[in-house]
Amino acid sequence: MNTKGQNKQIGALMKDFVSSTIDFYNHMDSYPVCPPVNIENIHLLEAQPIPHKGRPLQDVYTEMLSKIYSSTLLGQHPRSFACVPSTESLLSWMGDTMTNAWNPHASCTVNAPAADLIEKKLIRWMCDLAGYPKESGGLFVSGGSIANLTALTAARDAKLTHNEYSRGVAYVSDQTHSSVAKGLHIIGFSRDQIRVIPSDASFAMDISALKAAIIQDINAHKIPFAVIASAGTTNTGTVDPLPQISHICRKYHLWMHVDGAFGASALVSKQCRKNLSGIHLSDSLSWDAHKWLLQTYGCSVVLVRDKLSLAHSFSAHPEYLKDAQSSDDSIEFWDLGPELTRPARSLKLWLTLQVMGTDAMGKIIDHGCALAQLAQNLIQQSSEWEVVSPAQLGIVNFRYISHGNLSGRKLDRINQNIAREITQSGFAQIFTTELCGKKVLRMCTIHPETTEQDIYDTIRFLKNTAAVKESSLTARTA
Repeated sequence: MNTKGQNKQIGALMKDFVSSTIDFYNHMDSYPVCPPVNIENIHLLEAQPIPHKGRPLQDVYTEMLSKIYSSTLLGQHPRSFACVPSTESLLSWMGDTMTNAWNPHASCTVNAPAADLIEKKLIRWMCDLAGYPKESGGLFVSGGSIANLTALTAARDAKLTHNEYSRGVAYVSDQTHSSVAKGLHIIGFSRDQIRVIPSDASFAMDISALKAAIIQDINAHKIPFAVIASAGTTNTGTVDPLPQISHICRKYHLWMHVDGAFGASALVSKQCRKNLSGIHLSDSLSWDAHKWLLQTYGCSVVLVRDKLSLAHSFSAHPEYLKDAQSSDDSIEFWDLGPELTRPARSLKLWLTLQVMGTDAMGKIIDHGCALAQLAQNLIQQSSEWEVVSPAQLGIVNFRYISHGNLSGRKLDRINQNIAREITQSGFAQIFTTELCGKKVLRMCTIHPETTEQDIYDTIRFLKNTAAVKESSLTARTA
């Protein structure tokens, strides 16, 4: 194999790829958010074997572009309003590409001392924003699911002995992200050890119900050990009452974890950070930089008030790592989480922040929140529509209700059809969710390049579609 010759060809193709990708990003708003799937390409890929002998690099490169990437949903599109879309910046992509090329093993200081230093500096910066003390720490992980799992493992080991696992109880709300229940299951807890606390009218955890559930479990000789609060729920952007939850946790000796995967980025904003009041009282926090800090997947972080709590759960020193261990016996990143081999996920965030600065990042948070408020204002101008959950941290939920006497089921169907129509059009992507037993349209407006005109045009599209869908439904049922 002529490696040098192939490397030269790779270099030429990568130059072409970089140039075409930059052009694509500069004109992304002219592309459909959800490109149509080429079924023929899917069938061809499905039938394609893993070859015994290699194929020409140029052919595979062209195939990757034309048959694989071309059918990928553009979550980084400025009119991708579904779920919590990616706000990927080319700065992060640049950092990702550079880091992947050097491929540092970021598990300990010896392997990549500069990368290790950068990750520690970013962890310290994020801990300071969260209001955590000097003994706090954490590490970068692949996403919020692993961040939650890592923190919950520390919570279990800090609050329960092994013999107490079967009596342990954790508390979530009916708006808590599904990754929390999944993480609790992975670390040994069954469904009947997870209490789902109802949310109040603002979709925040009901404090009275939480306290009552804890007291009931204590009286039943269970061992409450953790409350998982949310700082920006996926559905509504709601922040649970963190100070009150902290008070309950301290009174009953529970671990307080905050799932801030989406909303914790508001800490960077001087204007919006007040919405996260009380987050400094938590024992741990998950935070996804790949949601609102412009990073490519996956760039998440788990932070803990006391770094030793992670080391207590994850530290291991096998004989084959002795030479790589620091001479001063300091805690390495491999001591703080489930991964031994781990990429340097923090470097792309470092590059982005060094180029942009934190002030610009804070303004991006403010921009996303302002656009959600604009969408709410436009919806409230029409009596045929209702706001179900007001704008919070860049998320707003609303619903077409008509002026007629349509049943709830028919309204649900119309709203689902509205979301399907705008998504299939390629102009914007909006999904539904369910709140108070109703199908609602949900917009997450956090992309920095989304304009006010994008919001005006999207709401106009929704209103026009609603009228058509109701007329069609009425005609079919007449």
